[in-house]
Amino acid sequence: MAKTFTDLTRHALNGATMGTRWSALFHMPADFDVRPVERAMAQAVAEVDAQMSTWKADSDLMRLNAATTGAWVALPAALMTVLEAGLAIGRASDGAFDIAMGDAVAAWGFGPEAAAESRIRAALSATRPAAHDVVELDTAAGRARKLAPLSLDLCGIAKGYGVDRLAEVAKAFALPGALLAIDGELRALGTQPDGTPWTVAIEDPDPLARKPCAILALETAAVATSGDYRHFVEIGGQRLSHTMDPKRGGPLAHAPASVTVVAETCMAADAWATALMVKGRLEGARIARKLSLDALFIDREGDSLCRTPVGPLFQPRPA
Repeated sequence: MAKTFTDLTRHALNGATMGTRWSALFHMPADFDVRPVERAMAQAVAEVDAQMSTWKADSDLMRLNAATTGAWVALPAALMTVLEAGLAIGRASDGAFDIAMGDAVAAWGFGPEAAAESRIRAALSATRPAAHDVVELDTAAGRARKLAPLSLDLCGIAKGYGVDRLAEVAKAFALPGALLAIDGELRALGTQPDGTPWTVAIEDPDPLARKPCAILALETAAVATSGDYRHFVEIGGQRLSHTMDPKRGGPLAHAPASVTVVAETCMAADAWATALMVKGRLEGARIARKLSLDALFIDREGDSLCRTPVGPLFQPRPA
C-alpha cells in the first residue's frame, strides 16, 4: 500500500550563510536519512558565499573587482551564471538593476565597513557606466573582464541564486516537494504532501514588527521581496534603505515600502524585486505588465498602506 502524507516525517533544516540563514522544509518517509541532504545544502550555499561575497576579500567576485581594467579573469561557472543574469536584467530594466554599485553600497555602510562621509560624497558624484555596458563575459571560456573601473556587488541577486542552488540539491535527492529560503527569498518545489500549495506570508513593511499583510499560495515558483524596512542604516537621524539608486549613487530617496515579485527562479525574482523597487510603483508596474511578471507594490500614504497588484497571483479573490 502506498504511503499517505500522514506517514511522512517533517524535516526543517537550517544553517548560517551570507550574514543570515538558509532553510529547507520538506517531508519524507521515516526511514529517509536527512543528513546527506543537510550537508549538500550547506555546501551549496557556502560555495555561493565563497564565490560572490563582498565581505570575503578572497571571493571570486572580489578577485574580479581587484583585476586590472581589461584583464580577463577566470571564474567558476556559478558566478558566471549570476553575472550573466545580472547583466541581462540590468539591460532589460534600463539600468534600474545594476551590479556595478559596489562603491555606493560600501560607502553607505552596507558592506563590511561603516559609512564614511568622504566615500558617500565620492559615490554621489561618481560617473559610473552601467555594468551591462562595460562588463564582458566569455561564457565558453568561463571568464570575464571589466572595460572600465568599477566595483561589482551581487547583493540583489546572489541570495536568490543561493535559494535556486538549494532547489537543485532538493531535486538531486528526489524530494517530491520542498520550501527553500534564504532570508526573504523563497522557492517552492511541488506542493505540500497533501497536495496543497506552500503557504508564504508577505510581510507588512513595518520595521518594528513582523506580521503578514498578505498570504501567497506558492507552487513550483519563487518569490522575493525588496523593501526599506529590514536592511537600512540611519545617518543624520534619517533611515536609508539598502536599495541603491544607480542614477544618484546612493539609497533610494523615494520608493515603494516594498515590492514582491514571483518568478520561475529565485534569482530572477530577487533581481526584479530590486529593479521594480528602483523604478517605483507607476513605472515598475508598467514594466511588470510588459514582462508578464506577478508583482505586488506596497506604498505608504500617510499612516496607511496602498497596494498595487500586477498579474493574476496578487489580484483579490472573490469570497
